[in-house]
Amino acid sequence: MEINYIGIIIGAVTFLTIGLFHPIVIKAEYYFGKRCWTIFLIAGLCFLTLSLLTSNTYASIISGVISFSSFWSILEIFEQFQRVKKGWFPMNPKRKHEYE
Repeated sequence: MEINYIGIIIGAVTFLTIGLFHPIVIKAEYYFGKRCWTIFLIAGLCFLTLSLLTSNTYASIISGVISFSSFWSILEIFEQFQRVKKGWFPMNPKRKHEYE
């Protein structure tokens, strides 16, 4: 019997990607505000294209995971903005006028 590690590998990559994107969203909203959602859109589209054009199965799957994590981060940027308004996360004092 041969053991198949692909599920474990993809699960770990997905877990690490989600874990990496969480602080990226927090920092991006802090320094750039809601307008940085376009960066996540562009990154998502680039990784989606890479996923479609890559012949290596592992690279394609990992690119797809990063792509959809980027797309999900667009929603999270706007939710992070609301969390900052509620006082759950620190507000960037240089952009205080955006939260009023």
